[in-house]
Amino acid sequence: MTAADRDPPVLPAGLRERVLAASLRARAVGRPVPGAPEISAAEAFSRAASAFYALLCFLSDDDWRTPVLRGLDVQGLVGHLIGVENDMHRALAGDPEVADASHVESTQAAAVDQAVRPPAQTRADWRRAADRTLDLVRSADSGAEVAMHGTRLPLSALLVVRAFELWTHENDIRQATGWAASIPDTSTLRLMTGLAARLLPHAAARAGLAEPVDVRLVLTGPGGGTWDLTVGAGPSVPAAVSIVTDAVGFCRLAANRVTAGDLDVHVTGDPGQATAVLAAAAMLALD
Repeated sequence: MTAADRDPPVLPAGLRERVLAASLRARAVGRPVPGAPEISAAEAFSRAASAFYALLCFLSDDDWRTPVLRGLDVQGLVGHLIGVENDMHRALAGDPEVADASHVESTQAAAVDQAVRPPAQTRADWRRAADRTLDLVRSADSGAEVAMHGTRLPLSALLVVRAFELWTHENDIRQATGWAASIPDTSTLRLMTGLAARLLPHAAARAGLAEPVDVRLVLTGPGGGTWDLTVGAGPSVPAAVSIVTDAVGFCRLAANRVTAGDLDVHVTGDPGQATAVLAAAAMLALD
């Protein structure tokens, strides 16, 4: 061992603080680099609709008969989504009957109706319904509250929910027909992760998590970020956990397409509380 090994050089005073300050100037806390261009919620929905339609255009007639979800084949699932768009149009018009309608039951008739149509007609019907949604939202107030299927959200948030739904069902179809999974573009994914993180306390309440927990959620990769939030409620002092996982994986969890055990997660704090918080995220799914 040399003298240099025994007596390492003393770092200059304040070096750590200067490095941290320079890092924060280069990248704000919780924002991945490189940053994704910001887009509107309407643009996110438009991009998700385009990706969904592109997949439909490549399916064979046999693919349309492939079972996918809840006893629906591909054509029935697209019919369900036509029903969702029709209910969206009604919600934007302020129809009170659609405000608390069941997401599945309200659209079942539209799903069944498509069974007797040629797949090309179903594809055209869905594209027309989605385009009508886009026409309506472009002239609407993005901050106005819209009531639909038991949720009341600002229109901008609802459009991100709808983009989330289209991406989820696109991947349901991809999995059923043997196609590789898709990932949203980074700008759309950023809106999806942001909304899912902000709604996590509501999901925890629906899951019945009573014990309060302060959560630092870190979603890694493009479209990720960092959020500090409290889930649960009660008189006790909140426990604290940190959860680090992949942004796309978290979105699949929020869509109830994977479980918390399927994710690669790094946890600081009580693992049981972290697992409960992650499991609650699946309560955000509509199906």
